[in-house]
Amino acid sequence: MRKELFEDLFDSVQEGVSILKGEKEPSRTFVLNVPDIKELREKKKMSQAELASLIGISVKTLQNWEQRRRVPRGPAVRLLQIISTDLNAVRKALEKIKKAESTA
Repeated sequence: MRKELFEDLFDSVQEGVSILKGEKEPSRTFVLNVPDIKELREKKKMSQAELASLIGISVKTLQNWEQRRRVPRGPAVRLLQIISTDLNAVRKALEKIKKAESTA
């Protein structure tokens, strides 16, 4: 069984290299819709420092996102989408995490 797993993994890596070289098209792609971060922040009545602190990034990174010099990726986009939908849920979840970490 181990040999089969290794061969599957090796095949996957080779496929990834082919995709990166442009020799092969990916079987699927994922597109995340990035919200307008400045609009989101202003709508939620948050300062740059507050939003940056909430999501664990520097104010400079947030400014770069707002000015579209940089684009958030992956989990950051999802978190921004969740904040856009329900800021209080994010605050509650992060508060629970903080409490759990402080008692561990």
